[in-house]
Amino acid sequence: MAAAMEVDAGGEKPSEKELFLAAESGDASVFASLAPADLAAALSLRNEDGRSLVHVAAASARPEAVAALVAAGGDAVASAVNGKDEEGWAPIHSVASSGNAEILDILLGHGANVDLTTDAGRTALHYAASKGRLNIAETLIAHRANVNKKDKFGCTPLHRAASTGNAELCEYLLEEGADIDAVDKLGQSPLMHAVICEDRGVALLLIRHGADVDIEDKEGYTVLGRASDSFRPALIDAAKAMLEG
Repeated sequence: MAAAMEVDAGGEKPSEKELFLAAESGDASVFASLAPADLAAALSLRNEDGRSLVHVAAASARPEAVAALVAAGGDAVASAVNGKDEEGWAPIHSVASSGNAEILDILLGHGANVDLTTDAGRTALHYAASKGRLNIAETLIAHRANVNKKDKFGCTPLHRAASTGNAELCEYLLEEGADIDAVDKLGQSPLMHAVICEDRGVALLLIRHGADVDIEDKEGYTVLGRASDSFRPALIDAAKAMLEG
């Protein structure tokens, strides 16, 4: 953990523990009361998980505290906004996962890297897609998030949305240029993910958008080969309808 700020003669400056408690509880007045130099110093602090005050406030859904912390401006803010914890998560990943649009706007307004990746290679858009956060995905893409970025497993945001049954998010990602037939490191497309998870709505949506049902994964299975006996007829009918349409 970074060195604590020096306490003045009156002993009135908050300790590191008090600062992190304020970030977690959303007590923005604590940060607003700090002199600019002290606020900048506070931004360099990290807790036992490697998270900054900005990250703790963001993950705790405390927009007022986040706003008060980034009011310092300068390099200290940029470092805190894009600083990663021990698992490679930055504030933008936590906010995309939780769905707090207000805090996301604050972070993006203060230099958050929209395509910053975690240790798993995932961007904020991957987490928004996994959780079905359409409004968050819209904001990220409006700030030029890479819609086809692959994580360390080769999965794009569309893979994540398809495997978690988020049809509306899948539709939006496709409208924004997502590669419908992108394959992960197992050779599986978003359609395969939907089929393996037995999500008919997403699978049929992807087929209607022209997903290739003949792609083979690394084990030689096609989409139909991965489908259960009860699911396969619906996929065949949908594929035929596309060919005939």
